[in-house]
Amino acid sequence: MRLNKYLATAGVASRRSCDEVIKEGRVTVNGNTVSDLSTFVDVELDKVEVDGRPVHVKTKDVYILLHKPLNYVTTVKDEKGRDSVIDLVRISDRVFPVGRLDYDTTGLLLMTNDGELTFRLSHPKFGVEKTYVAVLNKKINEQELSYLRKGVVLIDGKTAPCKAIKLGKEVVQITIHEGKNKQVKRMFRKLGFKVRELHRTQYGPLHLAKLKYGQWRNLRPPEVQALKKAVGLA
Repeated sequence: MRLNKYLATAGVASRRSCDEVIKEGRVTVNGNTVSDLSTFVDVELDKVEVDGRPVHVKTKDVYILLHKPLNYVTTVKDEKGRDSVIDLVRISDRVFPVGRLDYDTTGLLLMTNDGELTFRLSHPKFGVEKTYVAVLNKKINEQELSYLRKGVVLIDGKTAPCKAIKLGKEVVQITIHEGKNKQVKRMFRKLGFKVRELHRTQYGPLHLAKLKYGQWRNLRPPEVQALKKAVGLA
C-alpha cells in the first residue's frame, strides 16, 4: 500500500494532507525517515510512525467527544512535555483531534480516525459552526458586539460575520465558522478586550451536555450521521 494511503486509512489526515506530513520528514518506516511520496509499505510487516508514535491501519471508524480540561495540548506531540488530550482517551484505536483548542481553552473536542471527515470539518468552505463562551476582562456594550458580529480585520484577513450574544456584563457567547489561529481571542483583542476564560460548548451538531472535564464518550450513530451530513459525506 502506498504510504500516503496507509496514513490516510489510519486516520492521520486526508491523503493530500498526509503528503505534506511525509514531505516534512515526520514519518518513519521501520525506524528510517521517509520523505518519498512513492514509498510503499507492507501493512502486515512494516512499522510506521508519525512524530514518533506508531500508526496502524484502522479496522473501524471511531468518533469520540471529549470535554477538554484546562492545561492540555491538542497536539499529538508537545516539545515542552505538556499533557496531551491523547493521554485522556486510552483506547486501542488511534484517534486524532479535529482542529485545536488552545492550552488554556476548555470544552468540546472531537477526536476521530476518519481522515476525510477531519479534513472536511477543518476546511472553512464547509462552514461548520463552533460556539464558545468567552469571559472578558471588562464590560462589553452593544456597539462593540455589533462590530464583532460584522467581522473583525485581523493581520491575516477579515473574519467572516459571526453570531454574538451577551450572556452577562463580561460574558459573551460567540459562534464562528472559520478556524483561524486563536481567532476568538484575537477578535476580542482587536476590540480592546482580553479573554480571561474560553470554553467551547458546541461543534456543528454536537453539544457537551453533561460530560465533566476530562470525560469522553463515543458518538452515537445519529450524531456521526449529522456530522457527515454537515460536510456533504451523507
